[in-house]
Amino acid sequence: MSVSVLFVCLGNICRSQLAEGAFRDKTNKLGLTDQFIIDSAGTGSWHIGNPPDLRGIEAAANRGIDISHQIARQFNVQDFEQFDYLLAMDHSNLSNMERLRPSGSNTELSLFLEFAGLGNSEVPDPYYGGADGFETCLNLIDAGCEEILKRLS
Repeated sequence: MSVSVLFVCLGNICRSQLAEGAFRDKTNKLGLTDQFIIDSAGTGSWHIGNPPDLRGIEAAANRGIDISHQIARQFNVQDFEQFDYLLAMDHSNLSNMERLRPSGSNTELSLFLEFAGLGNSEVPDPYYGGADGFETCLNLIDAGCEEILKRLS
């Protein structure tokens, strides 16, 4: 039986796609690919069908992680049925997801860093900054994914 994890940010072209790529990379390296279903989504709709931000692709590639094939999609109510864990990058997206939660849903809904045991802070959105923001973001995501993998495997 596999564990399903969905990483969620605002547009699904920066943070959540980096988290999907980093978590997938860690499971691959440990031979745990078949134990996890991994995806990402955004609560906003404006980037649906787009690839990741080029700065994110580059930051991930610098660490040997290929996210260039990912395509943005919007978070939806069906994700509560399809995933065991829904992990939001910030409080705003967590609130947006909570508003869509169906009555009676037992799906774990949490902040990414809080679920990872790294506090209740947010992963900063690097979209409006430079490449260094993506590196900072990926450092947090990498540490979080490491802890989440320990927790779930």
